Amino acid sequence: MAEYWVEAQIPQQKLYNGIQFPSVLSPSSTAPPSSLSVLTKTIQTQKPYLQSLLQKSGALLLRGFPVSTASDFNDVVESFGFEEFPYVGGAAPRSNVVGRVFTANESPPDQKIPFHHEMAQVPEFPAKVFFFCEIEPANGGETPIVLSHIVYERMRAKYPEFVERLEEHGLIYTRILGEGDDPSSPIGRGWQSTFLTKDKSVAQQRAAKLGMKLEWLEDGVKTVMGPIPAVKFDKTRQRKIWFNSMVAAYTGWEDARNDPLKAVTFGDGKPLPGDVIYDCLKLLEEESVAIPWQKGDVLLLDNLAVLHSRRSFTPPRRVLASLTK
Repeated sequence: MAEYWVEAQIPQQKLYNGIQFPSVLSPSSTAPPSSLSVLTKTIQTQKPYLQSLLQKSGALLLRGFPVSTASDFNDVVESFGFEEFPYVGGAAPRSNVVGRVFTANESPPDQKIPFHHEMAQVPEFPAKVFFFCEIEPANGGETPIVLSHIVYERMRAKYPEFVERLEEHGLIYTRILGEGDDPSSPIGRGWQSTFLTKDKSVAQQRAAKLGMKLEWLEDGVKTVMGPIPAVKFDKTRQRKIWFNSMVAAYTGWEDARNDPLKAVTFGDGKPLPGDVIYDCLKLLEEESVAIPWQKGDVLLLDNLAVLHSRRSFTPPRRVLASLTK
Protein backbone atom coordinates (compact mmCIF):
# COMPACT_ATOMS: atom_id res chain seq x y z
CA MET A 1 0.00 0.00 0.00
CA ALA A 2 2.80 2.38 0.94
CA GLU A 3 4.32 1.80 -2.49
CA TYR A 4 1.57 3.61 -4.39
CA TRP A 5 0.37 6.39 -2.09
CA VAL A 6 1.17 7.89 1.29
CA GLU A 7 -0.79 9.86 3.86
CA ALA A 8 0.39 13.42 3.29
CA GLN A 9 0.34 16.50 5.51
CA ILE A 10 -0.78 19.91 4.25
CA PRO A 11 -0.71 23.17 6.24
CA GLN A 12 -4.49 23.66 6.32
CA GLN A 13 -5.34 20.35 8.05
CA LYS A 14 -6.73 20.35 11.60
CA LEU A 15 -6.15 17.73 14.26
CA TYR A 16 -9.18 16.38 16.18
CA ASN A 17 -8.43 13.70 18.80
CA GLY A 18 -5.22 12.87 16.99
CA ILE A 19 -6.97 12.44 13.62
CA GLN A 20 -6.06 14.65 10.67
CA PHE A 21 -9.01 16.43 9.02
CA PRO A 22 -9.15 15.87 6.13
CA SER A 23 -7.05 12.78 5.37
CA VAL A 24 -4.79 13.47 2.39
CA LEU A 25 -3.29 10.86 0.06
CA SER A 26 -0.52 11.71 -2.44
CA PRO A 27 1.65 9.55 -4.69
CA SER A 28 4.54 7.88 -2.88
CA SER A 29 7.98 9.16 -3.86
CA THR A 30 9.10 5.57 -4.48
CA ALA A 31 6.16 4.75 -6.77
CA PRO A 32 6.72 4.59 -10.53
CA PRO A 33 4.89 7.30 -12.56
CA SER A 34 1.16 6.77 -12.15
CA SER A 35 -1.55 6.57 -14.78
CA LEU A 36 -5.31 6.90 -14.50
CA SER A 37 -5.79 3.14 -14.88
CA VAL A 38 -3.27 2.41 -12.10
CA LEU A 39 -5.11 4.90 -9.87
CA THR A 40 -8.57 3.40 -10.54
CA LYS A 41 -7.29 -0.18 -10.06
CA THR A 42 -5.60 0.82 -6.78
CA ILE A 43 -8.83 2.45 -5.57
CA GLN A 44 -10.71 -0.77 -6.36
CA THR A 45 -8.22 -2.99 -4.55
CA GLN A 46 -7.67 -0.62 -1.61
CA LYS A 47 -11.33 0.30 -1.07
CA PRO A 48 -11.46 -1.03 2.56
CA TYR A 49 -8.42 1.12 3.43
CA LEU A 50 -9.95 4.21 1.75
CA GLN A 51 -13.25 3.64 3.52
CA SER A 52 -11.51 3.32 6.88
CA LEU A 53 -9.76 6.68 6.27
CA LEU A 54 -13.10 8.26 5.33
CA GLN A 55 -14.81 6.73 8.36
CA LYS A 56 -12.09 8.02 10.66
CA SER A 57 -11.65 11.51 9.19
CA GLY A 58 -14.94 12.28 7.38
CA ALA A 59 -13.09 13.71 4.36
CA LEU A 60 -10.43 12.40 2.01
CA LEU A 61 -8.38 14.45 -0.47
CA LEU A 62 -6.53 12.72 -3.32
CA ARG A 63 -3.87 15.15 -4.53
CA GLY A 64 -1.17 14.79 -7.17
CA PHE A 65 -2.73 11.94 -9.15
CA PRO A 66 -3.28 11.96 -12.94
CA VAL A 67 -6.93 13.07 -13.03
CA SER A 68 -7.28 15.75 -15.72
CA THR A 69 -10.75 15.71 -17.23
CA ALA A 70 -14.40 15.25 -16.26
CA SER A 71 -14.24 11.82 -17.86
CA ASP A 72 -11.19 10.86 -15.74
CA PHE A 73 -13.09 12.02 -12.65
CA ASN A 74 -16.08 9.91 -13.69
CA ASP A 75 -13.74 6.86 -13.86
CA VAL A 76 -12.40 7.64 -10.38
CA VAL A 77 -15.93 7.93 -8.93
CA GLU A 78 -16.97 4.66 -10.60
CA SER A 79 -13.88 2.85 -9.29
CA PHE A 80 -15.12 3.41 -5.71
CA GLY A 81 -18.18 1.32 -6.60
CA PHE A 82 -20.80 3.43 -4.79
CA GLU A 83 -24.30 3.58 -6.28
CA GLU A 84 -25.22 6.82 -8.05
CA PHE A 85 -27.56 9.21 -6.22
CA PRO A 86 -30.14 10.99 -8.43
CA TYR A 87 -30.27 14.78 -7.86
CA VAL A 88 -34.01 15.14 -7.12
CA GLY A 89 -35.10 17.89 -4.73
CA GLY A 90 -31.80 19.77 -4.59
CA ALA A 91 -31.68 23.57 -4.77
CA ALA A 92 -28.49 24.31 -6.72
CA PRO A 93 -28.46 25.05 -10.44
CA ARG A 94 -26.18 22.41 -11.99
CA SER A 95 -25.93 20.45 -15.22
CA ASN A 96 -24.74 16.99 -16.23
CA VAL A 97 -21.25 16.93 -17.75
CA VAL A 98 -20.48 13.28 -18.39
CA GLY A 99 -21.67 10.00 -16.85
CA ARG A 100 -22.32 10.62 -13.17
CA VAL A 101 -20.52 13.96 -13.13
CA PHE A 102 -22.28 17.32 -12.70
CA THR A 103 -21.13 20.90 -12.46
CA ALA A 104 -21.01 22.06 -8.83
CA ASN A 105 -23.35 24.95 -7.96
CA GLU A 106 -23.28 27.31 -10.96
CA SER A 107 -24.19 30.49 -9.07
CA PRO A 108 -22.10 33.61 -9.85
CA PRO A 109 -18.45 33.71 -8.68
CA ASP A 110 -18.94 36.73 -6.42
CA GLN A 111 -21.45 34.80 -4.29
CA LYS A 112 -20.48 32.71 -1.32
CA ILE A 113 -22.40 29.48 -0.80
CA PRO A 114 -23.00 28.99 2.94
CA PHE A 115 -22.22 25.80 4.90
CA HIS A 116 -24.60 22.91 4.35
CA HIS A 117 -24.82 19.14 4.15
CA GLU A 118 -25.78 18.19 0.61
CA MET A 119 -29.62 18.08 0.43
CA ALA A 120 -30.09 18.17 4.23
CA GLN A 121 -33.41 19.95 3.64
CA VAL A 122 -35.01 16.79 2.16
CA PRO A 123 -35.38 13.33 3.73
CA GLU A 124 -33.37 11.49 1.04
CA PHE A 125 -29.83 12.76 0.63
CA PRO A 126 -26.55 11.40 -0.75
CA ALA A 127 -24.25 9.50 1.63
CA LYS A 128 -21.15 10.79 -0.11
CA VAL A 129 -20.18 13.80 -2.20
CA PHE A 130 -17.20 13.85 -4.58
CA PHE A 131 -15.63 17.09 -5.86
CA PHE A 132 -13.00 17.45 -8.57
CA CYS A 133 -10.96 20.49 -9.58
CA GLU A 134 -10.72 20.59 -13.37
CA ILE A 135 -9.59 24.24 -13.56
CA GLU A 136 -8.09 25.74 -10.42
CA PRO A 137 -9.39 29.19 -9.43
CA ALA A 138 -7.42 32.30 -10.31
CA ASN A 139 -8.08 33.40 -6.75
CA GLY A 140 -10.29 32.19 -3.84
CA GLY A 141 -12.98 29.63 -4.58
CA GLU A 142 -12.06 27.19 -1.82
CA THR A 143 -14.63 24.63 -0.65
CA PRO A 144 -14.30 24.93 3.16
CA ILE A 145 -15.31 21.82 5.11
CA VAL A 146 -16.26 21.39 8.77
CA LEU A 147 -17.01 18.42 11.04
CA SER A 148 -20.69 18.30 11.89
CA HIS A 149 -20.40 16.74 15.37
CA ILE A 150 -17.97 19.50 16.44
CA VAL A 151 -20.54 22.13 15.39
CA TYR A 152 -23.26 20.29 17.32
CA GLU A 153 -21.12 20.02 20.46
CA ARG A 154 -20.10 23.69 20.38
CA MET A 155 -23.65 24.92 19.69
CA ARG A 156 -25.08 22.74 22.45
CA ALA A 157 -22.49 24.05 24.92
CA LYS A 158 -23.20 27.67 24.02
CA TYR A 159 -26.96 27.62 23.29
CA PRO A 160 -28.44 24.62 25.14
CA GLU A 161 -32.04 25.89 25.02
CA PHE A 162 -31.89 26.71 21.32
CA VAL A 163 -30.44 23.28 20.50
CA GLU A 164 -33.08 21.61 22.70
CA ARG A 165 -35.83 23.39 20.74
CA LEU A 166 -34.21 22.34 17.46
CA GLU A 167 -34.07 18.73 18.60
CA GLU A 168 -37.67 18.84 19.77
CA HIS A 169 -39.28 20.66 16.83
CA GLY A 170 -36.92 20.31 13.86
CA LEU A 171 -37.11 22.83 11.03
CA ILE A 172 -39.44 23.84 8.20
CA TYR A 173 -37.87 25.01 4.92
CA THR A 174 -39.86 27.14 2.49
CA ARG A 175 -38.66 27.93 -1.01
CA ILE A 176 -40.33 29.51 -4.03
CA LEU A 177 -39.24 28.01 -7.36
CA GLY A 178 -39.72 29.47 -10.81
CA GLU A 179 -40.46 27.27 -13.80
CA GLY A 180 -36.99 27.36 -15.38
CA ASP A 181 -33.57 27.66 -13.75
CA ASP A 182 -32.28 31.07 -12.66
CA PRO A 183 -28.45 30.91 -12.91
CA SER A 184 -28.10 34.29 -11.15
CA SER A 185 -29.33 32.69 -7.90
CA PRO A 186 -27.51 30.13 -5.69
CA ILE A 187 -30.89 28.44 -5.16
CA GLY A 188 -32.11 29.12 -8.69
CA ARG A 189 -33.07 25.58 -9.65
CA GLY A 190 -36.59 25.79 -11.15
CA TRP A 191 -39.30 23.26 -10.35
CA GLN A 192 -38.94 21.42 -13.66
CA SER A 193 -35.31 20.52 -13.03
CA THR A 194 -35.86 20.10 -9.27
CA PHE A 195 -38.39 17.33 -9.91
CA LEU A 196 -36.95 16.28 -13.29
CA THR A 197 -40.30 16.74 -15.10
CA LYS A 198 -42.41 19.33 -16.94
CA ASP A 199 -45.62 17.72 -15.71
CA LYS A 200 -47.13 19.35 -12.60
CA SER A 201 -48.85 16.15 -11.48
CA VAL A 202 -45.57 14.19 -11.69
CA ALA A 203 -43.84 17.01 -9.75
CA GLN A 204 -46.62 16.74 -7.17
CA GLN A 205 -46.05 12.99 -6.80
CA ARG A 206 -42.26 13.37 -6.50
CA ALA A 207 -42.65 16.13 -3.92
CA ALA A 208 -45.11 14.00 -1.93
CA LYS A 209 -42.59 11.15 -1.94
CA LEU A 210 -40.10 13.53 -0.30
CA GLY A 211 -42.76 14.66 2.19
CA MET A 212 -42.80 18.10 0.56
CA LYS A 213 -45.97 20.16 0.14
CA LEU A 214 -46.44 22.20 -3.05
CA GLU A 215 -48.55 25.33 -3.46
CA TRP A 216 -48.79 26.30 -7.14
CA LEU A 217 -48.40 30.00 -7.95
CA GLU A 218 -49.00 31.89 -11.19
CA ASP A 219 -45.36 31.71 -12.25
CA GLY A 220 -43.96 28.90 -10.13
CA VAL A 221 -44.50 26.93 -6.96
CA LYS A 222 -44.00 27.36 -3.21
CA THR A 223 -42.40 24.29 -1.62
CA VAL A 224 -42.78 23.58 2.09
CA MET A 225 -40.59 20.88 3.59
CA GLY A 226 -40.91 19.71 7.14
CA PRO A 227 -40.91 19.64 10.02
CA ILE A 228 -37.68 17.74 9.36
CA PRO A 229 -34.98 16.92 11.97
CA ALA A 230 -32.16 19.47 12.38
CA VAL A 231 -29.96 17.15 14.44
CA LYS A 232 -29.34 13.54 13.48
CA PHE A 233 -27.55 10.61 15.06
CA ASP A 234 -24.63 9.22 13.07
CA LYS A 235 -24.98 5.52 13.87
CA THR A 236 -21.65 4.43 12.41
CA ARG A 237 -19.74 6.88 14.60
CA GLN A 238 -22.19 6.91 17.52
CA ARG A 239 -22.53 10.69 17.81
CA LYS A 240 -25.01 13.49 17.24
CA ILE A 241 -24.49 15.70 14.20
CA TRP A 242 -25.60 19.17 13.13
CA PHE A 243 -27.43 17.97 10.02
CA ASN A 244 -29.41 20.84 8.53
CA SER A 245 -29.40 23.68 5.99
CA MET A 246 -30.45 26.27 8.59
CA VAL A 247 -27.52 28.69 8.25
CA ALA A 248 -27.50 28.31 4.46
CA ALA A 249 -31.24 29.02 4.20
CA TYR A 250 -31.30 31.85 6.73
CA THR A 251 -28.26 33.68 5.38
CA GLY A 252 -28.21 32.67 1.73
CA TRP A 253 -31.57 31.67 0.28
CA GLU A 254 -32.15 35.06 -1.21
CA ASP A 255 -33.17 35.95 -4.74
CA ALA A 256 -35.97 37.70 -6.62
CA ARG A 257 -38.51 35.20 -5.21
CA ASN A 258 -37.15 34.28 -1.80
CA ASP A 259 -36.70 36.09 1.51
CA PRO A 260 -34.13 34.19 3.63
CA LEU A 261 -35.84 35.16 6.90
CA LYS A 262 -38.93 33.25 5.75
CA ALA A 263 -36.94 30.40 4.22
CA VAL A 264 -36.50 28.49 7.47
CA THR A 265 -38.35 28.41 10.82
CA PHE A 266 -38.61 26.11 13.82
CA GLY A 267 -40.82 23.10 13.11
CA ASP A 268 -43.66 24.73 15.07
CA GLY A 269 -43.56 27.72 12.68
CA LYS A 270 -41.89 30.11 15.12
CA PRO A 271 -39.07 32.30 13.78
CA LEU A 272 -35.44 31.48 14.47
CA PRO A 273 -33.24 33.85 16.53
CA GLY A 274 -31.05 35.66 13.99
CA ASP A 275 -28.22 36.40 16.43
CA VAL A 276 -27.80 32.69 17.22
CA ILE A 277 -27.74 31.79 13.53
CA TYR A 278 -25.09 34.39 12.73
CA ASP A 279 -23.06 33.16 15.71
CA CYS A 280 -23.37 29.62 14.34
CA LEU A 281 -22.09 30.90 10.98
CA LYS A 282 -19.05 32.37 12.77
CA LEU A 283 -18.45 29.10 14.59
CA LEU A 284 -18.66 27.14 11.30
CA GLU A 285 -16.01 29.44 9.81
CA GLU A 286 -13.77 29.06 12.89
CA GLU A 287 -13.84 25.27 12.81
CA SER A 288 -13.60 24.93 9.04
CA VAL A 289 -10.67 23.85 6.90
CA ALA A 290 -10.29 25.66 3.56
CA ILE A 291 -7.78 24.04 1.22
CA PRO A 292 -6.96 26.01 -1.94
CA TRP A 293 -7.92 23.87 -4.95
CA GLN A 294 -5.20 22.46 -7.20
CA LYS A 295 -5.92 21.07 -10.64
CA GLY A 296 -6.59 17.33 -10.41
CA ASP A 297 -7.68 17.35 -6.73
CA VAL A 298 -10.42 14.85 -5.87
CA LEU A 299 -12.17 15.47 -2.55
CA LEU A 300 -14.49 12.83 -1.11
CA LEU A 301 -16.80 13.87 1.73
CA ASP A 302 -18.93 11.72 4.01
CA ASN A 303 -22.12 13.80 3.79
CA LEU A 304 -23.22 12.76 7.29
CA ALA A 305 -19.95 13.76 8.94
CA VAL A 306 -19.05 16.96 7.09
CA LEU A 307 -20.65 20.24 5.98
CA HIS A 308 -19.20 22.13 3.03
CA SER A 309 -19.46 25.61 1.52
CA ARG A 310 -17.92 27.67 -1.28
CA ARG A 311 -15.98 30.91 -1.08
CA SER A 312 -16.28 33.57 -3.75
CA PHE A 313 -13.60 33.54 -6.44
CA THR A 314 -12.00 35.17 -9.44
CA PRO A 315 -12.65 33.08 -12.57
CA PRO A 316 -11.73 30.86 -14.19
CA ARG A 317 -12.66 27.98 -11.86
CA ARG A 318 -14.27 24.67 -12.69
CA VAL A 319 -15.13 22.28 -9.89
CA LEU A 320 -17.27 19.27 -10.72
CA ALA A 321 -19.29 17.06 -8.39
CA SER A 322 -20.80 13.60 -8.14
CA LEU A 323 -23.31 12.32 -5.58
CA THR A 324 -23.50 8.70 -4.41
CA LYS A 325 -25.54 6.57 -2.04
